Parts: sequence; structure tokens; C-alpha cells
Amino acid sequence: MNLNPPRREAEPPDGPVRREESDRHCFIVYVGGEPFGLPVDCVQTIFQIEAVTPVPLGPHEIVGLVNLRGKIVTAVSLRRRLHMPDARQAKSRLAIGMEHRGENFTLLIDEVGDVIFLNPQTQIALPPHLDQHRAKLTEAVYRLENGILSLLDVGSVFDFQRRV
Repeated sequence: MNLNPPRREAEPPDGPVRREESDRHCFIVYVGGEPFGLPVDCVQTIFQIEAVTPVPLGPHEIVGLVNLRGKIVTAVSLRRRLHMPDARQAKSRLAIGMEHRGENFTLLIDEVGDVIFLNPQTQIALPPHLDQHRAKLTEAVYRLENGILSLLDVGSVFDFQRRV
């Protein structure tokens, strides 16, 4: 799998802006056909998982445990965190290996897209119609050419004490 996809820049509607150090870059990931942003600095690896060992009595969002290069890591469903229905069972699942507060996780998603740069000038306020579950997991929202992108707050995604 190519971990260096082509880069595109999200530009404000009035044209290109010089990229500065404060710009953010993210992977676009898709869940249920909807795009979400994941900060690139949080992503360690992208891989396919074949087998998941269920965790009895665990939170609904935790699908189970997977083996990632000899490490046993917790597999979290982004669909379930966003209160979306589970997808039909697929042969394999796409996962993003991440570390948060010293723990290893895999985040199950449907697809991974491009890496884009998010210009601060394209950031907008949280839309009032944004689903409450998505809003609780969103760090910021950016206007793109073809819609808006919710940049996920990784801390909230992996905070299972806070119910969303």
C-alpha cells in the first residue's frame, strides 16, 4: 500500500494562499462514504486486517484485538464511534495504526484518500446542523472545494470514558 499518496492543498474560495508552518496536513479517510480528516502526525501505518479477536464486555466501539507486527492492539470502529451502522461484513478491513497516550490502537475505516494541507483560512465554525456524535469527535471543520471536512480530534476518538 502506498503511504505517500499525492498531496493536494485545500485552498480558500478566493484563491491560493502561501503555505505557512501553521498549516495542518491530514489524511482523508472515509466512513460510510463521508470524508473525515486525521492528522498525519498521528498515523503510524495503514494496513488490512483479516482477523479480529472479540473483547467480551468491552465498549461497543471496540471491535476487538488485532495483531500488528507482533503487537496486540485494540481495534476501534470509527463507524461505531460516529454512531453509524456497521458495514456488511467484508473479507478484510482497512485499518490505521495509531498511538495515543502510550497505547497502540487501530482505527477501522472504509477507505483512505489523499493527504491534503488544510489552510487555516479555510477553517469554519462548527455548522449547527452537524450531527452531535460527529461534533463531539471533531477538532475543527474546514471548507473544501467540494464540501466540508471534519478534522477528527484523536483524543476524543480514543476517550472511551466520554460517551458520544
